[in-house]
Amino acid sequence: MTDTSGPAPIRVLIADDQRVVREGLSMLVALIDDVEVVGVAGDGAEAVRLAEIHRPDVILMDLRMPDLDGIAATGLLRERLPLSRVLVLTTYADEDAIVPALRAGARGYLTKDASAEQIEAAIHAVHAGQTHLDPAVQERLVAAVIRSPDPAELVGPGTGGRETQEGRDARKPPDGLTAREAEVLALLASGLSNAEIGQRLYLSHATVKTHINRIFAKTGARDRAQAVRYAYQHGLTAPGE
Repeated sequence: MTDTSGPAPIRVLIADDQRVVREGLSMLVALIDDVEVVGVAGDGAEAVRLAEIHRPDVILMDLRMPDLDGIAATGLLRERLPLSRVLVLTTYADEDAIVPALRAGARGYLTKDASAEQIEAAIHAVHAGQTHLDPAVQERLVAAVIRSPDPAELVGPGTGGRETQEGRDARKPPDGLTAREAEVLALLASGLSNAEIGQRLYLSHATVKTHINRIFAKTGARDRAQAVRYAYQHGLTAPGE
């Protein structure tokens, strides 16, 4: 008797803290012929717990979630379930999210404006052991390498980087600004609007506004003009400005 059964379906777990997103993704992924949704989680801790129960092939992982975020959950899954591959699906396509997620063990990275076809292709690629990155994510990584040609600047602790603590401290932006906030401030100082900054850095308008509010709070600036003055005083202007 001929065995007509096909290959086992790709078992997928979905983790996102927004219920409407979880349900939408679950319905979308379930429509893929050779894919089976085995569970949904509302935070990173639940994602790890359900993954240990269901042993999924692929985990669609959001990053910004309460309690245990997606990056921490990805690191735990790499240790506990090395055969389960994490595919990040998130709103954020900035270096501060991409690099830590990939360091933690994510095998793919998509933004939430990805089409159903892109999500399907990414699931298959990651399941096959390949790395799959959204084009915007690839561009951000290339930009990061161009800005920091020394590989030691992009590696984490214990991964072979030989950069000294003094070198790291020398590059830290002043007044507790993060690297992303310093980048936003530099673009603000070059005259870009919030919308233009968002387009340049692949950030939402709300995210840009949040960064600028934090910049104001940390630098003591009351408006954009004072923030620009601060940027020039501290050498935080964009190259060529």
